[in-house]
Amino acid sequence: MQQLNIVKKSKWLGTIFVLSGILLTNLNYYPLNIFLHGTGVVFWTISGYLSKDKAILTNFGFQIPIFLFGILNFVLK
Repeated sequence: MQQLNIVKKSKWLGTIFVLSGILLTNLNYYPLNIFLHGTGVVFWTISGYLSKDKAILTNFGFQIPIFLFGILNFVLK
């Protein structure tokens, strides 16, 4: 029961962060968009892992290195 509650909270937090990141991307707020969207991706990856949902885990899990590359690109500039 507790794991289901964590999954639900992770999905909602992930959704809020991902949508905020998308909004900031459209408003051209760089690099905050990458940090917020990346945080949402981590929450969704956790949710996919805990619920054993391979589609969610694959989608969001592969986004993590992409966001890490964007963050490193910003930090190293």
